Amino acid sequence: MRTFGFAEFLFILEAAKWTIALSLIAFAGGAVGGLLVALGRTAESRWAQRAAGLFIQIFQGTPLLLQLFLIFFGAPVIGLDINPWVAAGAALILNSSAFLGEIWRGCIQAIPRGQWEAAQALSLSYVARMRDVILPQAFKIAVPPTVGYMVQIIKGTSLAAIIGFTELTRAGQIINNATFQPLLVFSVVAAIYFALCWPLSLLAARMERRQARALAR
Repeated sequence: MRTFGFAEFLFILEAAKWTIALSLIAFAGGAVGGLLVALGRTAESRWAQRAAGLFIQIFQGTPLLLQLFLIFFGAPVIGLDINPWVAAGAALILNSSAFLGEIWRGCIQAIPRGQWEAAQALSLSYVARMRDVILPQAFKIAVPPTVGYMVQIIKGTSLAAIIGFTELTRAGQIINNATFQPLLVFSVVAAIYFALCWPLSLLAARMERRQARALAR
């Protein structure tokens, strides 16, 4: 057993880069999946709407921790040998896709009906309507809640510790097992999470205020 010192702090701080890396992977993959889900939810095809709705119900209706378990422990059952990196990334991407898809679906449907009707009056195809008229306007609405959701992604990466992925929380567990100083160790972990999440929260709030002022004009 040893006491908590600068070397232990550096070990925890070093693990923060893996938290950031996993968060970026989850957001990038979730952005692609979320866009597909949002487009499916607002598509003209009922099959696409139902498929996207079912996806959202599954991944919003079950805990992220359970999704991690199913991917990490379920993959070997069907002959796939995956490491914690892949399992954590896949689970967070699928989970983020469901939540971002629903956020962006609301942003797309928030576009005034007149814009949709004007695009139809111009005889634009569905793809052209979305690409040239609807999505550019929805993007402006979507930025604040999307930035705010990135905070949830960062905090969600802490669950990857349960499958052995050495990110911020897992590094805290390792140091705590060596020092038996849980209050100090996890206070440091919490402070690093706060340092990562607080600027994003402030940015999201600032964007929302700016957007509210723009709409009020």
